[in-house]
Parts: sequence; C-alpha cells; structure tokens
Amino acid sequence: MAEHRDIFIVCNTVNELGGLNQWAHDVARLFTARGHRVRLIGVEPAVNVRDFGSELPYETITLHAERLPRRRKVTGVAALSPGFTLRNRKRQQIFEGGVRRLSEILRTAGPGAVVIAAQVWAGEWVAAADTTGMQVIGMSHESFEACRASSRFQRVREFYDGMDIHLSLTDADADAWARAGMSNVGAMPNPLMITPQTLPTLNEKTVVTLGRLSHEKGLDMLIEAWAQVGPRHPDWQLKIYGAGPDEQALRALAREHRLDDTALFQGKTSDIDTALSASSIYVLPSRQEGFPIALMEAMAYGLPTVAFDCAPGIRELIDDEVSGGLVVTPGNVGGFANGLGRLIEDHDLRVRLGSAGRESVQRFTPDSIVDRWESLFALLDR
Repeated sequence: MAEHRDIFIVCNTVNELGGLNQWAHDVARLFTARGHRVRLIGVEPAVNVRDFGSELPYETITLHAERLPRRRKVTGVAALSPGFTLRNRKRQQIFEGGVRRLSEILRTAGPGAVVIAAQVWAGEWVAAADTTGMQVIGMSHESFEACRASSRFQRVREFYDGMDIHLSLTDADADAWARAGMSNVGAMPNPLMITPQTLPTLNEKTVVTLGRLSHEKGLDMLIEAWAQVGPRHPDWQLKIYGAGPDEQALRALAREHRLDDTALFQGKTSDIDTALSASSIYVLPSRQEGFPIALMEAMAYGLPTVAFDCAPGIRELIDDEVSGGLVVTPGNVGGFANGLGRLIEDHDLRVRLGSAGRESVQRFTPDSIVDRWESLFALLDR
C-alpha cells in the first residue's frame, strides 16, 4: 500500500467554471479516497463560479479574499511615474502576503508531503513559498505549442525549472519541453471520471458540444462548419452547452449565418448524462487543448467525435478513422464540416468509431491514473 501523504494542489482558483478546476476536484477526491490528506488551494476568488458542493471530503482554501490586480506592461517615462511604481509595490505586497499564507499552510504537513502547482500563475506562489523537504510538482494543462505561443512559456521556464518535475499531459508534450531545454520533465494524463448512466443509441439526430464559450474553444469555427452542414440535414440539430465571455459574439455570428441562436445555445448544464446520452455525435472545434476531459467523457459514452488536431492530447485519445472519431487539420473549417457530414450520413461509421473509442478510453480509469501518481511520488522520494 502506498504511503499516505499530505498533498497540496495549488490552482489559480478553487471553483472556476472550466476543465482545470474539474480536474483539480477530481484528483483531490481520488487522492482522498486513497487515504491521502488533500488540500485544494486557490490563489484568488473565481469569476465564473461553479458549485462543486458544500461537503467535500477535502479542504479548500483561497489565499486572497479579493481578485488580484494584474501586472501592467508599461515602458519609458510612464514606468517611472510615482503612480505606476506605487501600484506595482502594492501588488508586490499583496503577493508576498499570499506567499506567507501559503507557506504557513504548507508547514502543517507531515513527512513526504507533495505540492502540485496545477497552473502556471499559481506556480509563481508555489515557487516563492517555503517548500523545504517537500516534493514540488509543476503541471502544464495545455499543449507545449499553446504554452509557447503565450506569456506562460517564460513563466514555466522560470518557475518550474527548479521544481522536482514538470508534468505535461502527454509524452509528446514532455518531449517538446525537453527539446526546449527543460531536463525535469514527465507526463501524466487526466483520469476518466465519468461512468455513463445511459448509453446513447446513436440514432438521435443531435450533435453536441460542451465547454467554455471563449476564443480558444473554437466555437466560431463550429458555427461556420454547421452553417455548411445544417442546411443539408435540416432534421439534425446542434446543441452547444456552456457559458463564457464570447457568448454574445457567437450568437451574433450564428444569426449572420441564418442560424437560430436560441436553438443552438443551451446554456450551462450539470446534467452531462442527459446531454451526451441524447446525442449521436460530439464535436471538439478547439484551437487549444491539453488532454480534453470533455472528449474523454464523450468517448466514454461511445459518441464519435470530430475534432481539430490542435494538441497531442487529441491524437492520444482519437485514432483517426479507427477509434474515437475523425481528426481534422487545425482551422480547416471545410474539412470539419465534411467530417461532420460523414458521421451524420453514416450510422455504421458512428457505431464503429464510437464503440472503439469507448473501449480505448478505459486506459485512463481513475485507479490506473492514481497508481501512476503514487508511483511518481515514490520515485521522487529516492
């Protein structure tokens, strides 16, 4: 039996709507079930709050009571102004207060404690805190290419380089980080947490997607693809579940394409079983992904998927034309529409790809992933 440990999972928030916080609560629950003492720590309060329940088997803590001021990138004379200097000094004081509180929490741990910086921004607090005698793990819940195209890339290099290990979601992404000069790399996939209550028949004439309504999720491209496919199959419908900052812009885009936005957008839902079991095709039009939980859930239901090849995690889950669905070159809206049309028109193809995907995704059962985590903890002890 694995040694029981204090495990601290540090995120930007503890209850933000989105896949990262879903992952954090999932693994916190799994670690707790194995006998570990887990504390889920957020840097600041959430903006789009998700209710994860009030009687959690682990403690949740938020370091700062209010949202933190963001850095301002200013150069020249403005950067030397007293007002700018004062604002940055105030931000530094707030940051230092949060680091002190985090250090105090970490000091309550027993031997063999583990700190997981689950997001890069949160990793700044972890890197500055007192983690003496602890295993410190940094994670990138996105692809290497997505991180490299953002400001997070340099922060990963800065904050994660001194940690015991930097985990990506796939071996391909870990290899990419190694080629970029990081020597402390490894991979840890997400666990499959869902157990379908009702399997879809794949006879329902419904296409579905679930996710945040934001640019990186590519829903504008999905709407453009549906504008090509939908009119050819008027008895089929597309349902988009989720909320986010781009909702009004996406509704306007749908209306520009003469689509009924009120029929497309279903709002947020906590009833994943109904949304997936009443559908026959899943779509993942994302521009960026890591190891998408939503895709894993769709595969667990046996839904064939059309997805853009936006990250190694997509190919890790979907074997194009063989298992799980169809993979399309990123940004190829026409190809996405063609793939969607193929699945709509071919019931046997839906069944074959969906069934193979449902079997394949069982590689990521919760027990198998927690076993990998505990093996990693033991390895880092040496």
